[in-house]
Amino acid sequence: MVASGRQSPGATPEAATAARAGDTAAARLKERIYATITLTAVVVALTETAHPEHLESALTVAVTALGVWLATLVADEQSHRAMTGRGATLQEIRAALHVSSPLLLTAAGPLVLIGISALGALDLESALLLSAALEVAALFVWGCRTGLRMGNGPLSAVVSGLADTLIGVSVIAVKLLVGH
Repeated sequence: MVASGRQSPGATPEAATAARAGDTAAARLKERIYATITLTAVVVALTETAHPEHLESALTVAVTALGVWLATLVADEQSHRAMTGRGATLQEIRAALHVSSPLLLTAAGPLVLIGISALGALDLESALLLSAALEVAALFVWGCRTGLRMGNGPLSAVVSGLADTLIGVSVIAVKLLVGH
């Protein structure tokens, strides 16, 4: 479901394994970025709520992450069946779970900050805005890391990070504009 399993002519088994591992890493990063952008929009939307509560905010974040994760699994299975004409094997299901698991991890930061807020260390709106800022910072880091892996040097890495940051900031701006 993640990697095609096809080898190009003349490719060694080691090269094919490395290619599949690269495909898996790229798919996991894609899922994490998608979830980061989604949860950024959700936590910003929660700041626009008249009187957000800690439990409500935590449940919203957790259920959003869970819902996106489940939707991804359903879409993956549907597309797999459409392309192969059969259901996924146990190994393919395990691979899909491995690739999609970063969707759930994205909720950890906002949930921790909501929990810290519930303990009185900061107000909930600040915790939610800090969550959004940290999610955007994560986009910058992943963009920089991707730029460095492309081998084009530090300037390319920063440009890549800034491009990803712009996407995160745009999501926040749209949510704030629409919220008013």
